[in-house]
Amino acid sequence: MPRFVIQQHAARTLHYDFRLQVGRVMKSWAVPKGLSTDPREKRLAVEVEDHSLGYAKFEGRIGSGYGAGRVLVWDAGTWRSLTEGSAKKALQEGHLSFWLDGAKLRGGWTLQRTRGGAKPQWLVIKRRDEGVGAVTSPESVRSGRTIDEL
Repeated sequence: MPRFVIQQHAARTLHYDFRLQVGRVMKSWAVPKGLSTDPREKRLAVEVEDHSLGYAKFEGRIGSGYGAGRVLVWDAGTWRSLTEGSAKKALQEGHLSFWLDGAKLRGGWTLQRTRGGAKPQWLVIKRRDEGVGAVTSPESVRSGRTIDEL
């Protein structure tokens, strides 16, 4: 099963990097407020560059320059597409529904591309299922530390 990771990233601003393994890369979005567990909330997700599969395990400090700051693995697990056809094609078409099986988050979400912006922008929306109100503790699922402890 393909993997996913959500990394809490304290760079210029605190945000969450959401990554889905699609083929041999991690498709990535910066989500300022993180994935919501409330189906009534739509969260902005700004598409960023793909990352290598190995980056899904990274926790620590990024030195000076682009993305500098602390990173922790807030959640990780596997995911599956709920959209017919390939996930790659669904993302190209701008709509992917998926199911996460993580240490903290479990359930369905939808990524929906919106118009405009220098970088492609998406909305990430929680689907109505048993994953509503999932655990959202601040600690890393890898080390048990918080972002301030890195």
